[in-house]
Amino acid sequence: MKKEWSSNWISSKQPRKQRKYRHNAPLHVKQKFISAHLSEVLRKRFGKRSLSLRKGDEVKVMNGTDKGFKGKVERVNLKNTKIYIEGLNTKKVDGSEVMKAIDPSNLMIIEAKIEDKKRQMIIERSRTAKTKTAKKGE
Repeated sequence: MKKEWSSNWISSKQPRKQRKYRHNAPLHVKQKFISAHLSEVLRKRFGKRSLSLRKGDEVKVMNGTDKGFKGKVERVNLKNTKIYIEGLNTKKVDGSEVMKAIDPSNLMIIEAKIEDKKRQMIIERSRTAKTKTAKKGE
């Protein structure tokens, strides 16, 4: 098994190779791993199923001990592919509190921050693609 990451890698059933691919991936590929499902309201408005998470997005925790918690994304860690939410803390053994790292697959975007022009372009792209396919079907 090769040590370095390869963009030509197709797939494998072996979990160790899946973990290795995700762990050794460069940051521009890891950006794609930091996406979460949209709420039903946002799905209808944007015409998309999911979006990449960004600082300032309002999210809801869907799985785990903190299920149902709502808060804003405080920090996105691409290196470890983890999300930190405002107000979601855990206590350390020494008594200090630190922000709890959450996997993006366990989150749902409730309110997306759309001030960014790149994000607006991503949403617009999906809208135009949907209208084009609707016209072809007529």
